[in-house]
Amino acid sequence: MSARSSHDTQQVLTISANEEKSGPIQAANSPVPEQFLPLGNEKGDEEVGLGPEAQKELSKTPTNVSHVGALASRTLTLVRTRESGRDLGPPPDGGFKAWSQVALAHFVIFNTWGYINSFGVFQTYYTETLGRTPSDISWVGSIQIFLLFFVGTFSGRATDAGYFKAILTVGAVLELFCIFMTSLCTQYWQLFLAQGVGQGIGCGLMFCPTIALMPTYFTKNRAIAIGIVASGSATGGLIFPAVVMRLLPQIGYGWTMRTLGFISLATLIPCLVFLQQRLPPRRSGPLVEWGAFKEAPYALFALGMFLNFWGLYVGFFYIGSFARNIIGVSNSTSIDVLLVMNGVGLLGRLIPNLMADRYTGPLNMLIPFSLVTGVVAFCWAAVHTYDEMYAFSAFYGLAAAGIQSLFPATLSTLTTDLKKTGVRMGMVLSVVAVAALIGTPIAGALVDRDDGQYLYAQMFMGSAILAGTLTLIAARVTKLGLTWQRA
Repeated sequence: MSARSSHDTQQVLTISANEEKSGPIQAANSPVPEQFLPLGNEKGDEEVGLGPEAQKELSKTPTNVSHVGALASRTLTLVRTRESGRDLGPPPDGGFKAWSQVALAHFVIFNTWGYINSFGVFQTYYTETLGRTPSDISWVGSIQIFLLFFVGTFSGRATDAGYFKAILTVGAVLELFCIFMTSLCTQYWQLFLAQGVGQGIGCGLMFCPTIALMPTYFTKNRAIAIGIVASGSATGGLIFPAVVMRLLPQIGYGWTMRTLGFISLATLIPCLVFLQQRLPPRRSGPLVEWGAFKEAPYALFALGMFLNFWGLYVGFFYIGSFARNIIGVSNSTSIDVLLVMNGVGLLGRLIPNLMADRYTGPLNMLIPFSLVTGVVAFCWAAVHTYDEMYAFSAFYGLAAAGIQSLFPATLSTLTTDLKKTGVRMGMVLSVVAVAALIGTPIAGALVDRDDGQYLYAQMFMGSAILAGTLTLIAARVTKLGLTWQRA
């Protein structure tokens, strides 16, 4: 508690003591210090709950010692409440504390999106060992992504309410538990529950609160900070598949998965200890702010990202099986292709965000990256050789990474009240969750319909992303018109 708050408390206790000595009549005539007069006109009172009844009670003239004691007790509570709801000023936008939070958040994304972006290696392995169709196996990965996004609605609001640490801890424990349980799975339904549902919920509890934390620490450097955090999906997408490729033939599936669990354990512990919420909690407020969807830029942005994510993960999930079944490469080479796609994503997450901070704004940068991703997706249909496959993986991984990292950076600019960042971000994540849930299974069903060929899935993927590009353009026009401005 601050020095002023401590001084306020001492004055309240002094008033109460003096009243006991002087008697009820003298106490009743004692003036109430200015800082304990009704606080309803001060900024931020709506957040701490100083309604008309509280103001009326504080303005009453006490008539006896018990009333004065009650007033002192209530005033002390209000002083404490105002202390917890104080305005901390603008974000620091740098410094050791802010950048250390970025580094720690990077490891959270490493263990959430990095793990999920590695699902392509599991897609190929499970299809071969379990004898299920690509569409069946893709449901495991798509339910992971769906829950990661969808749980963000609840974890984002809980973060706004001040439960960041608790939510992060529960999510980390659940993900770790389910990774180790996945190492024991031998049947499809077990994998669906452990790797799909369990890990998806755990990732969802960690992802949205961590991303929502960044705008509270940065303003001018916000996009690059979020880009560094989002690049955790690239580093995780490199390390996890490489570990699987190296260890799976040597120590088997069970201990390979346990090794992944130990990597996650070692990298999550510092995050649980040192990640900190900067702003005071916003205890009251709706789980969903429906009024946000009446804002045309926000609503169109949500729809545009739905369409983008509807097709975005088709490439990540199916590039490995495409390399093996169509190009005819070995299992290790198919994993190399996924590593290339995830590896170039490191640049795709940093460079666009740096340019967005310095020159264009995130929305202006997101639109061309969405356009390029859609065009490259259509180019996948022309891939027939080993070299062409690597070229496609590099270009698609670079462009898709720009969408993934600019998405939360752009979303943060559509929220002016930082205390509502969690709930408004969680709402869009829930919309995107539905797209992620059904996108890759649709692509898998199209592969089956096309007798094992990928043309239908490739056309679906490119069409969805380009439709998202057009919707993002509409969001930009409704926000700023056709004139050039940062957005």
